[in-house]
Amino acid sequence: MTTRAIEIWVGIFVVAGFVALFVLSMQVSNLSSYQGEKGFDITARFDDVSGLKVRSMVTMAGVRIGRVTAIEFDDQALQAVVTMKIDGQHRTLPRDSSANIYTAGLLGEKYIGLEAGGDEASLGPGDQIQLTQDALVLEKLLGQFISRMIDEPAK
Repeated sequence: MTTRAIEIWVGIFVVAGFVALFVLSMQVSNLSSYQGEKGFDITARFDDVSGLKVRSMVTMAGVRIGRVTAIEFDDQALQAVVTMKIDGQHRTLPRDSSANIYTAGLLGEKYIGLEAGGDEASLGPGDQIQLTQDALVLEKLLGQFISRMIDEPAK
């Protein structure tokens, strides 16, 4: 092969590498699945949202039904207020559903998992989920374990 042909193949290889890195970064950052779908916003209050980010998934029964759109701090209640956009086709979520913060994947990405309640009425635009469970923070769990080990007398 001539030097010119080798340079062209190297250029193609480099471009393919950049495309692969771009696709990988889109997958890791959740931007690839961002859609401007119509839906409705609901909120939930948590005492601790460690690791949860805007654009994190909102799931029910393991299926993505929405995204986190905002995380704010309420100075009066001293809680985090999480706003979620639920996709438009999921308008029958029971009003007494609960929201939990879970960890998924190798990178420890946080997401919100909704669990259905039994109420006949459905959540609507602007409603707030009352039953919530905070994120589990590994540092807190380790601290509790260590303090228990110190407090207990050696046997």
